Amino acid sequence: MKAVLIREFGGPEVLHIGEIETPVPGAGEVLVRVRATALNRADLLQRRGFYPPPKGASEILGLEMAGEVAQVGEGVTSVAVGDRVYALLPGGGYAQYVTVPAGMLMKLPDSLTFAQGAAIPEAFLTAYLNLFSLAKLAPGDTVLVHAGASGVGTSAIQLIRLAGATSIVTAGSSVKLERCMSLGASAGWNYHDGSFVPFVEEQTDGRGADIILDFIGASYFEDNIRALAVDGRLLLIGTMGGTEVQNVNLGTLLARRLQVIGTALRSRSLATKIELSQAFQTFAGDALERGEIAPVIDSVFDWREVQDAHRYMEENKNIGKIVLSIAD
Repeated sequence: MKAVLIREFGGPEVLHIGEIETPVPGAGEVLVRVRATALNRADLLQRRGFYPPPKGASEILGLEMAGEVAQVGEGVTSVAVGDRVYALLPGGGYAQYVTVPAGMLMKLPDSLTFAQGAAIPEAFLTAYLNLFSLAKLAPGDTVLVHAGASGVGTSAIQLIRLAGATSIVTAGSSVKLERCMSLGASAGWNYHDGSFVPFVEEQTDGRGADIILDFIGASYFEDNIRALAVDGRLLLIGTMGGTEVQNVNLGTLLARRLQVIGTALRSRSLATKIELSQAFQTFAGDALERGEIAPVIDSVFDWREVQDAHRYMEENKNIGKIVLSIAD
């Protein structure tokens, strides 16, 4: 089969399409003909040598995919050859075929394209994990979503709306903020205009946000703590703004009963990922099928343009997901 390979760690120019052996599904696994995959920030880091795949996972980039079942392994009865499916992956999505544990597969509704299916798993499952499994989102909560126009951000906004809670967002342009509002965010703040703390105070009548989803890390940490309500939960999803925080006042965390939770999806166990995929399907599967929520796709690149797709993500101009269409 063909797959996107890395000549050596470096910029987008190191990516190329080459030939490798087609994987064979083992017991409990399924071979999927990949029709689309999607880019994630982790792909950019892995390409540069900063984010190796988990032990035993494919070294091929790609943390999600949508496609058709091509072969089922021993003991698999939940899907059949020809079924349209999508799934989260530990790696291997930038290829014509990938093997997936059967329990990870989610049926792709006929109402959704393969591009849409590929844009769902990483963003929506990350949002669901953080909002519901970790932060215990409840109706009436207010959630501050940083990078609101990102794949995870646009997914979180929709899940928050579906749960009967309120989202407020930060983003880097008026166009991105308007898109967030169209998805259900109640208000937005352009981070180029300074600290978001007064904005959060205004939107919550001084109470603060119950939950904050943060991709930025160190440079936002102090303001995140200031912006949380009593009993608030800060979910650290990324560290685009640095990893080291200076002079943290732990007394503030104690006095206001704040929780700071570091989280990652890729490194979690297979059993946890299967449980998460099934819980997400139970909560949001019907809403996806009816079109009440949907992945936000910024652009679709032919996989032969993978270098251009990576450059585009690095420019940080996208609203929603960047998808690769996997040609024959």
